[in-house]
Amino acid sequence: MIELALRSLRRRASAFTASFLAMFLGSAIIMAFGSMLDTAAAGGATGEAKETLVTIANVVGGWGLLLVVFAVTSTLTLSVRQRASEIALLKSVGATPAQLSRMIVGEAAGLAVVAALLGAVPAYPAGRALLGLLHGTGQVPEDIGYHFGPVAMSMGIGVTVVSAVIAALITARRATRVRVTESMTAAATGDTGLSRKRVVFAVLFLLVAVSEVVTTLTVMDGKGTEAMATSGQADIFAGIGLALLAPAIMRGATALAAPLLRALGGAAGDLAVSTMRRRAGALASAVTPVILFVGTAVGTLYAQAIENEAMDAAGLTKDAEQKSIETLNFVVIGMVVLFTAIMLVNTLIAATAHRRREFGQTRLAGATPRQVLTAVALESAVLTVTGVVCGTVASAFTIVAFGLARRDSALPVGNAWTFLAVVALAAVLTGATSWAATRRAIRVPAVEAALR
Repeated sequence: MIELALRSLRRRASAFTASFLAMFLGSAIIMAFGSMLDTAAAGGATGEAKETLVTIANVVGGWGLLLVVFAVTSTLTLSVRQRASEIALLKSVGATPAQLSRMIVGEAAGLAVVAALLGAVPAYPAGRALLGLLHGTGQVPEDIGYHFGPVAMSMGIGVTVVSAVIAALITARRATRVRVTESMTAAATGDTGLSRKRVVFAVLFLLVAVSEVVTTLTVMDGKGTEAMATSGQADIFAGIGLALLAPAIMRGATALAAPLLRALGGAAGDLAVSTMRRRAGALASAVTPVILFVGTAVGTLYAQAIENEAMDAAGLTKDAEQKSIETLNFVVIGMVVLFTAIMLVNTLIAATAHRRREFGQTRLAGATPRQVLTAVALESAVLTVTGVVCGTVASAFTIVAFGLARRDSALPVGNAWTFLAVVALAAVLTGATSWAATRRAIRVPAVEAALR
């Protein structure tokens, strides 16, 4: 099965692109921030400079790790789901669950090793740029040089490979434990239920987010900037919890939007509704990066706005620690925007490319290319709105908690254009990617596409 896994990687390179990019970008992010630990050790950093380097490596690197593991799991799940018919066929000819698990894990491990090694290439300049930012803000002395060494490499490679293997084991277990007839049915209908374990993990992440809020409102109340240490993580945990519930959320969103879609789109709207009902699992994978993007970006930006307003009201200037926290916040935003934006585009391209056969069959049944494009545009609109709503809910965990702890007000401060800019970027990325990927897919003649 290991040989089959390697053969599958060679012949199905495009199908593994989403997973590869998640691992590649993830390893680059982890190595870039991990290099701050190498820099602190080899550069002779002491005092506040060392504390800043270690904090950035641990805090931002930890958040990045959480997002990376979740992204890898999501993309691997999408990849395996798209191969449901192939896995069902292997079962029907005698492949055991253990053999299929070894194949899926072997694919993920091989992909992770290559992705992590290549990730070191962009990680080096990214880490150097991060240190340059700290030099520019005066948080780290100019005489502390950049070092990229064993800590960064071991963190990047180790975490990427381990997370990929764990994600593959989770994905493989679900894919292989069902009977052949159930696998065939799932492959034909695209139906994916909300498993009990998924619900349990979603509840756990949401409870962690709630605990961060409670800690902020009790232990950290009145402690100023320090309250951001607990409240700043709440939106990430809440976003992941909501993303885990995405299949059920997308089914509910489809039911709510169905009358409006049919009224606005006519036949294309009806096509969009029927497709979305059948593809809740695939849509859940696509909405995940939207939730994380909106939740983390909005939460962090408005938390920083609350901090700035509190400082201005008190007539204070930022000290080194507060400058460090502000830098952390903007680095987090930059990391999340880049990572989730690329994952959003990547996931949508992978999901849409897999629908080429579906588009061909739909056109053979009488739908025009314009109707197909309109249906996908309506799907993207629902996807974007759902992701923005869930992301906004996730961001509230940070905004409300930090606002109450810092200035005794749950109302956010800052410019409304900040929120609108985040929403607009999410909408443009989702809509433009879906439209371009669908347009490319329907260029293939309908008969040819339907036979693939």
